[in-house]
Amino acid sequence: MTQKHEKSGVTYSISDLAREFDITTRSIRFYEDQGLLSPARRGQTRIYSLQDKVRLKLILRGKRLGFSLAETGRLFDLYDADKSSGTQLQTMLELIETKKADLQQQMDDIKVVMMELSSAEQQCKQALEELTAEST
Repeated sequence: MTQKHEKSGVTYSISDLAREFDITTRSIRFYEDQGLLSPARRGQTRIYSLQDKVRLKLILRGKRLGFSLAETGRLFDLYDADKSSGTQLQTMLELIETKKADLQQQMDDIKVVMMELSSAEQQCKQALEELTAEST
């Protein structure tokens, strides 16, 4: 990984981050367009800080957990506005609670669909057995 040391610390190129997180440079540029990353620029070259790298990691973790980019952006905005308050943590707890409720509902829905599929499967097997018995 090409890490450059400047007075603000370690920096990364877009390709460094893309390789490290196994995503495309296009994805990183998309997150930048959404206002989630703000790399410095030297001409056309994007220069990502350690903070940008941490944010990218949080964006990807949030996606895995089912958070939208808007929800992630909201948390970043709260953090940037007031790093010392519990507002960000309270908002995160509310988002987690909502996400857990959504996932529980999805699990309940999946259980219902599985029962319906099992019932349909059983009916098909029974009808097939009856057809096989009639033809012999």
